[in-house]
Amino acid sequence: MYRQLGEAGAEDVVCRAIEELAVRLSHCERLWRQQDLPGLSKSARSLIAIAEQIGMTMLARVAGDVSAMATLADRVALAATLTRLIRTGEKSLTAVWDLRDLSV
Repeated sequence: MYRQLGEAGAEDVVCRAIEELAVRLSHCERLWRQQDLPGLSKSARSLIAIAEQIGMTMLARVAGDVSAMATLADRVALAATLTRLIRTGEKSLTAVWDLRDLSV
């Protein structure tokens, strides 16, 4: 990404992706509380492409698991995988923010 877009362009893409991931993680939680399983599945799928774009493969994989459990309407497994998604997402976002603080 840095070779294609240059440092400033890549930083911009990563920053926007991080912001979007945070918004979508929050949206997934809200959809779970509203019991909107189709919406939750769709929202989790949207996380996959963003996470993969910036190399967060574990986050993408867990988002795929959430989408699958929402589609199957397996509420117990969905609760567990959604909790894992939020935990993984928070750790990933915090790690990126911490790295950005070090580089300033």
